[in-house]
Amino acid sequence: MTEAVWLGVDLGTQSVRALAVTASGKIAGSGVHGLTGRREEDRHEQDPRHWWRATAAACRQALAGVPPGAVRAVAVDGTSGTVLLTDEDGDPLTPGLMYDDTRAADQTRRVNEAGATVWEELGYRRMQPAWALPKLLWLLDRHPGPVRVAHQADFVNRRLAGHAVPADLSNALKTGAHLIEEAWPADVMDALGVPLGALPPLVRSGTPIGAVCAAAAEVTGVPEGTPIIAGMTDGCAAQLGAGRLSVGSWNSVLGTTLVLKGVTRELVRDPYGAVYSHRAPDGAWLPGGASSTGAGAISRDFPGRDLRELDRLAARHEPARALAYPLVSPGERFPFTAPDARGFLLGSTGEEADDYAAVLQGIAYLERLSFDHLDLLGAPIDGDLTLTGGATRSAYWCRLRADVLGRPVTLPAHPEPALGAAVLAASPGRRVAEVAAEMVAVRETIDPGPHGDRFDGGYLRLVGELERRGWLPAPTAAHARARTERGTSR
Repeated sequence: MTEAVWLGVDLGTQSVRALAVTASGKIAGSGVHGLTGRREEDRHEQDPRHWWRATAAACRQALAGVPPGAVRAVAVDGTSGTVLLTDEDGDPLTPGLMYDDTRAADQTRRVNEAGATVWEELGYRRMQPAWALPKLLWLLDRHPGPVRVAHQADFVNRRLAGHAVPADLSNALKTGAHLIEEAWPADVMDALGVPLGALPPLVRSGTPIGAVCAAAAEVTGVPEGTPIIAGMTDGCAAQLGAGRLSVGSWNSVLGTTLVLKGVTRELVRDPYGAVYSHRAPDGAWLPGGASSTGAGAISRDFPGRDLRELDRLAARHEPARALAYPLVSPGERFPFTAPDARGFLLGSTGEEADDYAAVLQGIAYLERLSFDHLDLLGAPIDGDLTLTGGATRSAYWCRLRADVLGRPVTLPAHPEPALGAAVLAASPGRRVAEVAAEMVAVRETIDPGPHGDRFDGGYLRLVGELERRGWLPAPTAAHARARTERGTSR
């Protein structure tokens, strides 16, 4: 008998990745195809047609050795807050305005005035310029004719199905979807001049939304009639791909930037607007946030260097003499919101190894501050912690993060959003946590060393500096100090 597989497609920033995964988590096939975009100051665009071509190529690669009758379903995840306008037939009228495009600062004020009550009810209080709804207003101001709104995953799903499809609540969060009522807030959209008829219907992630059409089957290799399952954002898919979906568990994705997401029974409300919550397929909540710090600072500041060698040298600088706040791009989003925040390196001795160690430690300190802020909000943070993202290739950095956080960290065997999308594809009719437990394998668990408190001084230096510059709210800073003093911050 042919072993069944589920296909997960991850629409990333630099590439589309497809994985064909069996029920036991075996990777039966994989494919990847690169993407390009245009960046200029506060703008970041991609051509949606390129998403489809890359999806088709990645799927063909992933399924090259898979018997056609083995494919049971497909699900697609996409970058959070990426949005475009299409015509009635789903063809793009605009570029895709990407997740970190912040051109819509003026529209953000309108959005936050019109939606203040709803955003307060949903716990994040206010939207940020990179969110989809402000960018949607920017697009609508320039395209007043009949249009349809699509998120990145919607665009690809429509091509797969050959007809219009619903949007999942996860990708629709930053477009203003009311995740408690699971509907668009009509009064808010009317006040902003967004036609409700231009918005897609909404469904929970994990809902069947169509089947692969003949035209899509021909170019992708996904068999005609294969069910299409509503996906999620890439950060939420990474949470599923980490396999830890019990209340209080967290997944920290450290790639170009740092994204932290967890699982709670109740909606987490953040008076400072840094934490927002997605809705899980089973109705639980997935709170978290995306920082502007991350490993992108390393590729920028240490180009062409042997990072393995730098890791070895950095181990001699614990803690580093320098103090780093390594932002990848201007402005901070999590664990605090500060549009005027800028990265810094203080007390540098000019020694490369110490500066490098300071960057690794600075990112780990931001990760620790994220948990302190979540604890301040009352979120449960004492469950399992998995680490995913490109930074997990550095064994040293994983161990350093365990030491700074003072808690064990688990590394999944295949830590990527495409695996989470495959988990979602296999979930209809079952609890997604059960599916993930079967499909996600653990590579190893790293316990913290016995002297993690050696990093407390550096951590508190960074907390103090962020507060002094007016970026970090005083209550979060005070809570971080109190937890450090009690020994509960790590």
